[in-house]
Amino acid sequence: MIVVVARHRLRPEHVESFPQQLEEFTHESRRESGVVSFEWARSTDEQDVFFLIEVFKNAAAGEAHTGSEHFRRAIAVLPSLLVEPPQIIHVAADGSGWSRMAEVS
Repeated sequence: MIVVVARHRLRPEHVESFPQQLEEFTHESRRESGVVSFEWARSTDEQDVFFLIEVFKNAAAGEAHTGSEHFRRAIAVLPSLLVEPPQIIHVAADGSGWSRMAEVS
């Protein structure tokens, strides 16, 4: 699997409308066959920061995502919404999807 966490710092005027501005991108990304999970979260410490947590079945699925038309459209819009380019963590991980957390089971 490929796990990507992208940290987006928004311009103040776009903070509240950001989720709606990327609604189509999010919806289309979640429909991709190689996507295990595609979720947005807002920072509880910095109200102008949103995290995108993406999990792909494999590298090919990640490449298909970044080659998609909805990805290209989102990338074209993002610079106008952000203070700076997103920061990312990109990790290849063992596994094929969700599993139970042993410490809580």
